Amino acid sequence: MASFWKRLFGSSAGAATPNSGAAPAYGAFAALGTDMHSHVLPGLDDGAETLEHSLTLLRELREAGFRQLVMTPHIMGDFYRNTPDGIRAALARLAEAAAAAGLGDVALACAAEYYLDEFLGRKLADGTEMLTFGGERRYLLFETSYMNEPLNLKEIIFELNSQGYRPVLAHPERYTYLYGRLDEIIKLRQEYGVLLQVNLNSLAGYYSGAAQKVAEELIDGGHVDFVGTDAHHQKHLDTLLRKVGHSTYFQKLMSLPLLNKSL
Repeated sequence: MASFWKRLFGSSAGAATPNSGAAPAYGAFAALGTDMHSHVLPGLDDGAETLEHSLTLLRELREAGFRQLVMTPHIMGDFYRNTPDGIRAALARLAEAAAAAGLGDVALACAAEYYLDEFLGRKLADGTEMLTFGGERRYLLFETSYMNEPLNLKEIIFELNSQGYRPVLAHPERYTYLYGRLDEIIKLRQEYGVLLQVNLNSLAGYYSGAAQKVAEELIDGGHVDFVGTDAHHQKHLDTLLRKVGHSTYFQKLMSLPLLNKSL
């Protein structure tokens, strides 16, 4: 099972190899200010496994120019059964270690990446506490299956909106069931109030050429609200610094009114 999720989320063994000849683009992401999607909190999901690993990733993100991280571990049915209390406890551990390591100038916060499954529907129905970011704006990050279109997508979006959340769809460029259906992604944004978050590494073709194409089309149309690193491990940050920071589409992306800058 673990190998399946690593194939979906990108693993150190199977990730695209960055261009080792390019100098790292240190500081290139400073204008964004905030990385609002990462898996840097230790021991909660398929991201950082240990506190030491978290500190290494935090140091690299600081070098990239980020000065605030909203870390978003998976909450996914019975697979990643994280809770708000458990996530906040991991945040407290990391914040203490970061201060001791001289990384206290990076503001650390937490939310979650909710998987759209039956458990998410139950949480909404039961009034379970949901982790959001953006303060009173209550942005809630969610993802779906990469391959199968959820039958209750519009229903969940309606429920999120009705409860005062602002739904943010994580990495829409990675959902294969939406390939060739760009107009439907845009419709989610324009008619259903769903904000769209693109992964920065999609601009380098890290996940696939198809994902890169969709990301570029969304940027071309100005349909991107947030961007995030979705950092799980060092390979993600190597690609970010050596390929994304130098890319033409990153410069085009930075011309958009991204909400990262307002967090």
